[in-house]
Amino acid sequence: EVAVSWRPSAEFAGNVYRAEGTVAASPREVWECIKPVAGGRRTKWDQNVKDFEVVEAVRDTVSVCRTTTPSAFMRIISPREFVDAVLMKEYEDGTMLSAASNVEHPLCPPRPNFVRGFNYPCGCFCIPLPGEPDRTQLLSFFQTDLGGYLPQTVVDSFFPASITGFYSNLTKAVKALKA
Repeated sequence: EVAVSWRPSAEFAGNVYRAEGTVAASPREVWECIKPVAGGRRTKWDQNVKDFEVVEAVRDTVSVCRTTTPSAFMRIISPREFVDAVLMKEYEDGTMLSAASNVEHPLCPPRPNFVRGFNYPCGCFCIPLPGEPDRTQLLSFFQTDLGGYLPQTVVDSFFPASITGFYSNLTKAVKALKA
């Protein structure tokens, strides 16, 4: 189960989405499925991530990454590419964070056949639940400009369903990881 809410973004002419749910797995297992690393599990289970590459590793916890998405919504939405600065952090309480925001990078000029999208400050928190080592609160924030010429009504109808699908598919991926 996931609760999704939204409000107008202060960053661009779209919405910021907040999603919160509980996943039946440890924070480490959830993190293993969502962490933004090349060759990671996310390209296997997340229907909105076709490819993920690290363009430049700035530090162990900071990198510039390119994410590509497949076409969506019965091909109404063309494939997208996003170039982001990504930060990964683990806090003393065991919370793990992946945060990102769009950047330009000389090694990532726009590519043909992809529409350049922009992630404004966004991220996922894997939060341990006290006394429940096999459950994780996942708190996510998304504010994505898909770019191109999509009417905002199409984008607004796409995102909540996409986010609930993310949580549903993550739950399945975690179960497969534990099996």
